[in-house]
Amino acid sequence: MEGQVIELAYALDTFYFLVMGAFVMWMAAGFSMLEAGLVRSKSTVEILTKNIALYSIASIMYMVVGYNLMYPADGNGIVPAVSFFLGGDNETADVLSSGGEIYYSALSDFFFQVVFVATAMSIVSGAVAERMKLSSFLLFCIVMTGLIYPIQGYWKWGGGFLDEAGFLDFAGSGVVHLCGAAAALAGVLLLGARKGKYENGKINAIPGANMPLATLGTFILWLGWFGFNGGSELMVSNVTEANAVAMIFVNTNAAAAGGVIGALLFSKILFGKFDLSMSLNGAIGGLVSITAEPLTPTPELAAIIGAIGGILVVISIIVLDKSRIDDPVGAISAHGTCGIWGITAVCLSNADATLGVQLYGALIIFAWTFTMALIFWAILKMVIGIRVSEEAEEMGVDVAECGIEAYPEFKK
Repeated sequence: MEGQVIELAYALDTFYFLVMGAFVMWMAAGFSMLEAGLVRSKSTVEILTKNIALYSIASIMYMVVGYNLMYPADGNGIVPAVSFFLGGDNETADVLSSGGEIYYSALSDFFFQVVFVATAMSIVSGAVAERMKLSSFLLFCIVMTGLIYPIQGYWKWGGGFLDEAGFLDFAGSGVVHLCGAAAALAGVLLLGARKGKYENGKINAIPGANMPLATLGTFILWLGWFGFNGGSELMVSNVTEANAVAMIFVNTNAAAAGGVIGALLFSKILFGKFDLSMSLNGAIGGLVSITAEPLTPTPELAAIIGAIGGILVVISIIVLDKSRIDDPVGAISAHGTCGIWGITAVCLSNADATLGVQLYGALIIFAWTFTMALIFWAILKMVIGIRVSEEAEEMGVDVAECGIEAYPEFKK
C-alpha cells in the first residue's frame, strides 16, 4: 500500500510539474505579443522571429550543457562540474530532502527548468529591439542560455555559494529576471539608442504599433506566472503543499494587480493621464517583485509589494530615458529594477532573510551577468557588428533582416 501511495504521489507531482512548465512555456507567447505590440510595425516580424528562435536555442543549449552546469553532480560552489549529457531516468524519481521526501521525474525537472532559461533570454529580446542584427542576437543567445545563466543559477539553485550564504530567491526575481535584465542592459549600452529617440536634448516618444497585442501579451504572461511561481513549490501531493501552492497563486495574482494599480495611479500623478504602457509594465513589475518570495507574505502584503514594484517601473523607465538608455519595451526596468526590489522585499515576510545577504546575492548576479554579457556583446561588435545599418533601421528590421513585412496590406 505504501508503495502505491508513493507511485501515486510520483505521478501527481510529475504531472503537476509538467503542467506548470507548460504554463511557463506559454509565457514565450506572452513575451512575443507584448514586445510585438510595443515596437513599431516595421519591427514586428523580427521580434517574433527572435522569440521563437531564442526559445528553440535555449531548449537545445540547456539540454546539451546548461542543465548540467546548473545542477552538477559536484562542484566547488563557484565552478560547477561539467557534464555534457542530460541523463536522468524517467523511471526513477529524484528525492529531495527539504520538507521530507519529494518524488517526481527527473525529466520533468529538466523541462521545468528549461522554460525558465528561455524566459531570461526573452527579457533581452525586447530591450535590444528595432536596431540589433538578428544574427548577433542569436549568437549571444547561445552563450547566455548555455553558460551565463546556468552558472549564476548554480550559485543559488544548484547548491552553490549563494545558497550556502543564505541568499533566498524562491522562483527567480534574481536568478531569472535580474539576470536577463543585466544582460539586456549590457547589450543596450553597447548598441546605442534607436535613431531619432534622443535628439537636440529631447526625449522623443516612439509609440508601439499595437497596444491591444501588448495588452494580450501581458495577460498571457500573468497567466503563465502562476506556473512560474506555483511550479517552484515543486509538489502538490499533500495537504500542506497543496495549500502552499494555493497561497502562491493568490499572492502572485495580488502582486500583479497591485503593480497595475501602482503604475496606473503613479503615471496619472506624473503625466496627468492613465498610461497603458506603464500599466502593462506595472503588471510585469508586480509579478517580478513577488517572484523571490510568493509564499510567506499575506495577500495584502503581496499586493503592496506589487504596487511598489509598479511605481518603481515608472520611475525606472523615466530615469533610464533621461540617461539616454533606450529600452523600447521597458524590460530592464520591469525585470531588473523590480528584480532587485523583489529580492530585498523577501525580508518583509521571511524571517530567514537578511537584507545584507539579499543585496549581496543581487550584486553577484548582476555583476556576473553584466560583465560576461558585456564581454561577449563587445566581441560580437568587433567581429561581426551588433547593429544594423542606418538604411536598414530606417527601412525596418522586418524587411532588412527577415525579408517580409508583418502588415503588407497596409503598405502605402
